[in-house]
Order: sequence, then C-alpha cells, then structure tokens
Amino acid sequence: MRLHLLAEDPGLLIIADKGYVSRELDHYLTERGVRLIRPSYRNRKPHPGEPLLKSIRQLIESVNDTLTGQLNLEQHGGRTIEGVGIRIAQRLLALTAAIWHHRATGQPATRSLTAYDH
Repeated sequence: MRLHLLAEDPGLLIIADKGYVSRELDHYLTERGVRLIRPSYRNRKPHPGEPLLKSIRQLIESVNDTLTGQLNLEQHGGRTIEGVGIRIAQRLLALTAAIWHHRATGQPATRSLTAYDH
C-alpha cells in the first residue's frame, strides 16, 4: 500500500478483500482519516455499505480478467516499473480505441480485440 498517498488525500476510501484484516492497520488508517471497507468475517457484524462490495468485486475481477487475458499483461516484457506502466498504458489505449471503433461501426462485440490479434 502506498502510504504517502494518505497525506495527499484526506478522507480516502480504500476497498479491500478479507486479506486486509489487522487491528494495527485499522488503527493506523483511522488515525489518518482513511476508511477501509472490506467484507466481514462470518462471526462479525457487517460493515455499512458491505452489500455493495460484491458488485465492486465483480467489476474489479472483470477488469483484471481483461488485463491479464485479452491484453496479455502477464507477459508484458517491461524491465522496469516505468516500462511496465508504459506497456499497460499502451494496451489500455489500444483497447479503448478498439471499443470506440466497434461502437462507431456498430460491431456486436465492443470489448473484443480478437480481430486485431495477429
């Protein structure tokens, strides 16, 4: 987690999974005015807004699936953090251009890059 971001954005809301359960983390974030929303364990009282997490998680999983599957980000070829960032940006730009093109030309599958995979 990039903790320097906490100083730049008071009132920050972080959405996480159950792996981020720690009293120390909860205390640290609360002291800095950061809200952490994560699913509750079965033996704990649900947090307000927890029912919204399922749809958010589905969205995140869909984006991750697109990034790793269609955009082949597991074999990005970047050698530095900056190189990885550039390659991710290139692929997102290509997907965005393809979506725009498919919508503009009335194609049935707007999020597919299959036609461009050579």
